[in-house]
Amino acid sequence: MQNLRAKIRAASFIRDEEALKDLLPLASCQTDRTKIARHATEMVTQLRKSAHPSVMELFLMEYGLSSEEGVALMCLAEALLRVPDGTTIDALIEDKIAPSQWRKHLGESPSKFINASSWALFFTGKVLSVPEQGIASLLRVAVKRLGEPVIRQAVAHLMREMGQQFVLGETIQGALKRARKARASTVYHSYDMLGEAAMHEQDARAYHMAYADAIAQIAKAATSSDPRLNPGLSIKLSALHPNYDPLHRQQVLSELAPRLLSLAVLAKSANIGMNIDAEEAARLDLSLDVIERVLSNPSLADWDGFGVVVQAYGKRAAFVIDWLYALSKHLNRRIMVRLVKGAYWDSEIKLAQAEGLPGFPVYSAKHHTDISFICCAAKLFDMSDRIYPQFATHNAHTIAAILHLAQKKHVTDFEFQRLHGMGEALHLQVTNTFGTPCRVYAPVGQHRDLLAYLVRRLLENGANSSFVNQIFDGSVASRLVAADPFDKLGMSGPALKHPQDLFAPERQNSTGYDLSNPDLLERLQSARTTPGR
Repeated sequence: MQNLRAKIRAASFIRDEEALKDLLPLASCQTDRTKIARHATEMVTQLRKSAHPSVMELFLMEYGLSSEEGVALMCLAEALLRVPDGTTIDALIEDKIAPSQWRKHLGESPSKFINASSWALFFTGKVLSVPEQGIASLLRVAVKRLGEPVIRQAVAHLMREMGQQFVLGETIQGALKRARKARASTVYHSYDMLGEAAMHEQDARAYHMAYADAIAQIAKAATSSDPRLNPGLSIKLSALHPNYDPLHRQQVLSELAPRLLSLAVLAKSANIGMNIDAEEAARLDLSLDVIERVLSNPSLADWDGFGVVVQAYGKRAAFVIDWLYALSKHLNRRIMVRLVKGAYWDSEIKLAQAEGLPGFPVYSAKHHTDISFICCAAKLFDMSDRIYPQFATHNAHTIAAILHLAQKKHVTDFEFQRLHGMGEALHLQVTNTFGTPCRVYAPVGQHRDLLAYLVRRLLENGANSSFVNQIFDGSVASRLVAADPFDKLGMSGPALKHPQDLFAPERQNSTGYDLSNPDLLERLQSARTTPGR
């Protein structure tokens, strides 16, 4: 076990090529990859013929991050609720809406909601754009002054409507009620209580109680003796402790671990699944410590519902899976592993640069993440005696690859997952054709907790290279949307400056330390206390 932890730490900042070197043998052969690409292309073609995109998929088609207007809306959504007063909100709205070209979006979407929003944004921009001089300017200033409170409410309402497409309910009771209406024999839910990291102890206690209440409510909908066939819950460790960082490791283990254990015991008694969400790369090592301590508790024996989320865009993903498998064998347990691609890419890249780290903890190219996901999926299928694989993706090629791997390895016990409000048509097609279960990752919370989550989802899915942004775009050929990421192997991603070269050619960046690595922390501490050094 310690040897595997050492491998995880050693792989934190290796180059993309080195991280993929050991993974590539897990991938299918070229003949298989040709079949997978053909299958994925057929899925996209069929989807475009028969399915209807969701409101958010239509929104991303119209306002992707490739457009000035899309970027403006993302910035507005992310910042709106953090602004303390109306005057600043008005200035923010004017800054983001007035300069953009909303006219070109008028009537362009199949969605009446999106078209109405485009008209509203267009007229708002007109009101806020004041000519430099003349009578028209005076009149526009008057209209602007009178209209700002109305505009403020209208824009807030638009942001709220956008967000509601992603949220299943404001309360867990409301979410469960809504889920019952959409319930099918092969569709399940994993509920996520919205909210970011706890800022203080009162926050942590509130989140702890909210999770406990959610488990009690979800238990009422758990009708199977198998937790895989019941709804589940996703938990953020950062919500359970205000000092959830590597520098407070002992405090976290003594205070957070018991809280997580109490929730796990409740989930076991309810016979539902409980997944530990993945967070920033710097918290991974600490998360594994917490997971090991809690899962090792004898009170969780004979429960197959404990789950861990692994991010495929992290260069340590394959080693984390190896460690989880070894831990489950050591404890004689079965666990769930939800494989995701990851939603913090931008911040991980920027943080590594700002801190002068030895490299990036995530893959620098998107196709490398897609390759990592497929290879890690193959690894999970080989470990299905102890691990129940859960694959969270909205990408047709990734889905086709997983279906192919499952058939080749003779594994039928797995599920797909998708975000609420995204990818419904694609996953419905897969479920109807192959009978594979699909679990919906369903956020629960009020509007004030929504925007950070919303922006993260839109950033993740709104980029030009995102499958979700292109799946219903007829101008992009189906074969290109479902392209094989292995065909791009060896190609570089976006031009990123290595953390050490951030200020090149003027100067080299200051050398930073990965303080999330306990081995490095121990060496630094030893250097501090050694006389004469």
